Amino acid sequence: MTQHFSLADCDVVGFDLDHTLCRYNLLESAQLIYDSFAQYLVIEKGYDKELLTVPPESWDFCCKGLALDLEKGNFIKLAVDGTVLKASHGTKMMTSEELMGIYGKKKWKYFPEFLVASRSAKYYFYDNYFDLPGALLCARIVDYLTRKSNVETFDFWKDILASIHHNYKTTAFKENAGMYFPEIKSDPGRYLLPCPESVKKWLRQLKNAGKVLFIMTNSHSDYCRLLCEYVIGNDFTDIFDIVISNALKPGFFSHQPNKRLFQTLENDEEQDTLPSLDKPGWYSQGNSDHLYEFLKKMTGKEQPKVVYFGDSIHSDIFPAYHYSNWETVLILEELRENEGMASEKNESEPLEKKGKYEEQLKKPLNSFSKKWGSLFVDDSLELEDVESSLIISWFCHRIHKCSTIVIPSLEAIADLPLDYKFTRFSSDNSKIGGYYPKPPLALSNEESLTTK
Repeated sequence: MTQHFSLADCDVVGFDLDHTLCRYNLLESAQLIYDSFAQYLVIEKGYDKELLTVPPESWDFCCKGLALDLEKGNFIKLAVDGTVLKASHGTKMMTSEELMGIYGKKKWKYFPEFLVASRSAKYYFYDNYFDLPGALLCARIVDYLTRKSNVETFDFWKDILASIHHNYKTTAFKENAGMYFPEIKSDPGRYLLPCPESVKKWLRQLKNAGKVLFIMTNSHSDYCRLLCEYVIGNDFTDIFDIVISNALKPGFFSHQPNKRLFQTLENDEEQDTLPSLDKPGWYSQGNSDHLYEFLKKMTGKEQPKVVYFGDSIHSDIFPAYHYSNWETVLILEELRENEGMASEKNESEPLEKKGKYEEQLKKPLNSFSKKWGSLFVDDSLELEDVESSLIISWFCHRIHKCSTIVIPSLEAIADLPLDYKFTRFSSDNSKIGGYYPKPPLALSNEESLTTK
C-alpha cells in the first residue's frame, strides 16, 4: 500500500449525510435529542421528572469512544489490549481503587466480540453525536435508580430503544410523531449549518472530474431530502448520481447470505424490490455488493476505487474498510478545537463576550471532557519505566486501523487540489500521519505514546 492517498485516484466518492455532508449546531441538536428521549421516558414509561432538567455542567460527561455495560450501568474507556483505563457508574467516576477492584488488569469480558460487533444486547458503543446525548441520559438513569433502590443490575435499555423507535421510526417524519422531527421541520436554521460554498464548489469539482458521487445514509428519504435541500440546495440531486436512504448501516456492508435488496421509492414510500441496480437515482436499503456491481458499470472499470466519508467508526468507517475494502475518511470534529484549547480560551474571555450557552457552562459535544480526558489517549500512572507516557485508547487505535485519513470537516480539504497527496495511516509510518491538517494535541508527542 502506498503511503499517500489522493482523491484524484478514486473513481467513486461516497458520503454519509448526518455530521458529514450535513453539520449540526451541536449545542442545540444535543439538547433536542436528549429532550426527545427524556420526555418519552417520563411521559410514557413513568421515569422521574428530574431527567427532564439537565444541569449545564452535566454535558461534560459526553465523550466519544465509551462503551456502556448495559447490565451493570458502567461506562468504560478501553485500552488497545481490552483492559479498562477509566470507568464510571452512571455519571460517578470510579476511583483508581474502585477501578482495580472491579476490572483489575484483565481484559473486559466482552472485549473479543466487541472487536467486530461493537453493539449488542449486553453493551453499547458511543461514537457519534446522535448517540452521545443518549449516553448522558443513560448515565443519569443509572444515578437515579442507584439512589432510589441501590440496584446492582439494570433493565432500562428496552425503554431507551422504545424512545428511539418513537422518535425515529420510518413514519415519524411524515406523521410529526415524537419530538425530534417536528422541531427540526419547524426551525431547521436552529439546528442545521448550511454547507459552505467552498464545499459545494468542491463537490461540483469532483463531479466535473468524472467521479461518481453518492450519498448513503441511515436516515429515511423524507428527512434526507429536508437536510439536503436546506444544507446543499434544491439542486443537490444534480450533484449526486445515487442517493441511498434507510441504508441500515453497518448491515449494508456485511457479507451475510440474505442481503437486503434495494427498493425503489415513490413519495418517500418503499415500492419495488430490485434484484440489481441498473440506473442512477434514489433508492432505499440495499447492500454494498449490489452497489459495487453497479459502480463497475457506471465507471466502466472492473475494480473501481471507492472512498467513503463518514463520522461513525461503527456504522461507516469500520464496515466500509473491513467488508468492502474501501478507502475511508473519518470526519472527526474534535480536531477542530485541538483538544481543550477552546475551553481554556472561553474561560479566559469576559462574560459579556460569551454566548448564552457558554454563560451556563454548557459544553459542546466536540470539545474536551474533563471527566474522561482525551478520547485519543489516557494518562498512565503505572508505567514506571516511562517518566511521562500516554496510553492510546482502543477508540484511537480503531481510528488509525480503519481510517485512511481523518479530517475535522469537508471544509478543511475543500480548497485543496484533487490530486493533493494526504499521508495515510499505515503500519510503516508514524502513529499520527493520517490526521489532516494536523494531529490532535494529545498525540503531538509521539515518543510518549504507548499501547500499554
